[in-house]
Amino acid sequence: MLNDPKNYSKNIKPFQPKVPYISNCVRAFLAGGLICLAGQFIQAFYISFFHFTKQSAGNPTVATLILLSALMTGFGVYDKIARFAGAGSIVPVTGFANSITSAALEHKSEGVVLGIATNMFSLAGEVIVFGVVSAAVLGVVRLFIEQVF
Repeated sequence: MLNDPKNYSKNIKPFQPKVPYISNCVRAFLAGGLICLAGQFIQAFYISFFHFTKQSAGNPTVATLILLSALMTGFGVYDKIARFAGAGSIVPVTGFANSITSAALEHKSEGVVLGIATNMFSLAGEVIVFGVVSAAVLGVVRLFIEQVF
């Protein structure tokens, strides 16, 4: 049978490119680490020049990372980083800002309200929902563990 899914998978296997899992993981680790290292430098900048405490420097550091990634997305630099880094550029908060900015840029020709504002959170909305739901589930699990033990 030509349309059998098992035969198709077996026949197509030699023609599929091999996925370089190890090098993808190394590149993601290095790129994500460099983004986090940049965040540490930004936080140290806020602490030393603006006299923030370590706790109060967190919010402006995240805001700066979001601004920088949105600007890099607008200039087309972040896409090149993402092609190299893969998940290493998606996991930090910069990847979230990239997804929002990319959606806004993609729909800017439709106007501010119907294009940018309507479609800006089309991809990021799922991320927000997943984050909120998983935080709630983990909070209940932690509460349960603390009550039992």
